[in-house]
Amino acid sequence: MAGRAQPVLAGVVTALVGFASSFTVVLAGLRAAGASDAQAASGLLALCVACGLAAAWLGWRHRVPMSVAWSTPGAALLVATGPPSGGWPVAVGAFLVSGLLIVAAGLFPPLGRAVAAIPKPVAGAMLAGVLLPLCTAPVRALVELPTVAGPVVVGWLLLHRFARRWAVPGALLVAVVAIALTAPPAGLAGATLAPSVTLTAPAWNGSALVGLALPLFLVTMAAQNVPGMAVLVGYGYRPPVGAALRATGLASLLAAPAGGHAVNLAAITAALAAGPDAHPDPERRWVASVTAGVGLALLGLGAGVATALVAVAPPILIEAVAGLALLGALATALASAVTEPATREAAVVTFVVTASGVTLIGVGGAFWGLVAGCLMLLLFRHRQPADAPTRPTPGHSSGGRSATPTARRTRPSATDPIRSAGT
Repeated sequence: MAGRAQPVLAGVVTALVGFASSFTVVLAGLRAAGASDAQAASGLLALCVACGLAAAWLGWRHRVPMSVAWSTPGAALLVATGPPSGGWPVAVGAFLVSGLLIVAAGLFPPLGRAVAAIPKPVAGAMLAGVLLPLCTAPVRALVELPTVAGPVVVGWLLLHRFARRWAVPGALLVAVVAIALTAPPAGLAGATLAPSVTLTAPAWNGSALVGLALPLFLVTMAAQNVPGMAVLVGYGYRPPVGAALRATGLASLLAAPAGGHAVNLAAITAALAAGPDAHPDPERRWVASVTAGVGLALLGLGAGVATALVAVAPPILIEAVAGLALLGALATALASAVTEPATREAAVVTFVVTASGVTLIGVGGAFWGLVAGCLMLLLFRHRQPADAPTRPTPGHSSGGRSATPTARRTRPSATDPIRSAGT
């Protein structure tokens, strides 16, 4: 009996951690893109239901623990980009186009491999530039609201030290208590706490397609889907890449009119359902991902309450909680950006341009950061780094061994999940 309950409990934990650790990022992103409180609540509800359905279907159909989540880096991108020209309807149109591109990546594997082929330092630097504005929010909150933000940060630090999985949910709980103690008594009087769906007719313009839809697709693929696949490959699974992309892309399309920005494979919480803590038998861990999907869909019923709390809170406090949730992702992105000396300068250029938040011809900084980084790589691709080791000439290596390289690969690499996983 205990063995049967273990993956169910792991799924419940996955759903709770996934929702509590980043729903503030989603609400901040949707509101930054022009959504009203009702539209943001509708978007959060739509994302929860769409993620839940996709996770339940993929886990049950393929017997692989594929956890599904919303695009947390995509929501951070919305914060960094701000409202597009044309407002919320244009943002919804960009969400639809991004979903179509994810479906296309599932239908045409070369497209998915092309995204995975974006140099990792440039992709990491772009993601780091997108995340930076939110990750500085805890510092600004400590200066502007020390008595409120201080306990939130201290709670996060303590839990990060002793129970890391619960650090962000714990910080969120402290923030909720702080909001309850400091919010005006009538703050929730006019709020709609019941779950509701608000549909928006999409609109399109060229600048939003290039400056929002394309970066949202790239960030979601590079920072969520590809790492999510890598986690599964690392645990010994061969996830059906094409089926996963098609399912999450269709879920994105269904959620977009209600305000959902993007659905994808989970990267941060994927290990909770795919690792040995979910069940000793890898063949039984898919139950955890199905349970997590059902749990996340049910948690979506509280989207109205979550949005109402966010609405009465100081904006900087909500951004601070979101920033704490993204610090780990920022650290990973920065490490990926500067690991290779030969591409470090290109990565720094990408990071600086993206983090600057500039808008040129209606297109935001994330796109221009990617363009700048790729141009730097092309410009200096033949330059030998000063600290690079000198390569021996063929036939003259030390020790009498041949210097001719031999390509050997005995098993699929977790760093190349699009190519090594099943389609």
